[in-house]
Amino acid sequence: MSLLTLPALTANNLPVDTSENAFGELHSSEDLLGQPELLRQRLSEDGYLYIRNFLPRDIVQSARVSLLERLLKGGFLNPAAPLESGIANPDNTPKFMPNLANPNPEVARVVFGPELTGFYAKLFGGPIRHFDYIWVRSMPRGTGTPAHCDLVYMGRGTHRLLTCWVPYGEVPLEESPLMLLEDSHKKSERIKNYLESDVDSYCENRPKEVQKVKINGGWSMPGWLSKNPITLREKLGGRWLSAHFQPGDFLTFQMNMIHASLDNQTDKVRLSTDTRYQLASEPIDERWIGDNPALHGKAGKRGRIC
Repeated sequence: MSLLTLPALTANNLPVDTSENAFGELHSSEDLLGQPELLRQRLSEDGYLYIRNFLPRDIVQSARVSLLERLLKGGFLNPAAPLESGIANPDNTPKFMPNLANPNPEVARVVFGPELTGFYAKLFGGPIRHFDYIWVRSMPRGTGTPAHCDLVYMGRGTHRLLTCWVPYGEVPLEESPLMLLEDSHKKSERIKNYLESDVDSYCENRPKEVQKVKINGGWSMPGWLSKNPITLREKLGGRWLSAHFQPGDFLTFQMNMIHASLDNQTDKVRLSTDTRYQLASEPIDERWIGDNPALHGKAGKRGRIC
């Protein structure tokens, strides 16, 4: 990635500083495939692993087509444009749509197939288990995802849990790829109160929280760490790291890694999934497993005395 040729980027509608001290490229680790100990060392050091050209492109393409067909059927794509282009319908843009991948055999083949499950089994050094629920993102033109850590959404089981982000198609920087805040996994003490939060937990001795979370099914806190990725980076240090992703790539990272996405400045819908993997022997967050998981619904709320 040449910083001299970077397009003007925004995140949460704010201009991103793309100078060398503020923005950089994710470190690729496919050279370490087959060397799990070295992968574990790099994961510990960097907080993430970016693996290029790992997944068979044909299964990624098959999953992309299945997602686009569902979007087209729902009226979310421009019917006058070729399906493969993924051009959004400006009058009916897609939002967060779990039904695109729950269930979706083609997407499940990508994220739960032998390639990724084998990768994580070697990385963890033992039998693994994954969350059954698949987070699917169909991001149209507009604001990306605010900066956050995944732990506040799925921290009831082991914290030795890894997120896997898979793009379905080419995702250049101006099309809302994921970005990670460099070395933020080493700064957990500075955001300790945030990381100890649980969006589905509420204080039983606080009537307003009981009403908001238990009765109305809401969240106790927004989930995001900051809606200003510029000042967040200036406060915590490091650079925002991203890449021009290609089909077949994936990115995996720890629960305490701060991440966000750039804004989508194109007419295309950015398609991606995120899934979670862990050792089978360790506790798992009950909200995300089974044929009908509780998710963030009322069955997943948990009260405590504060």
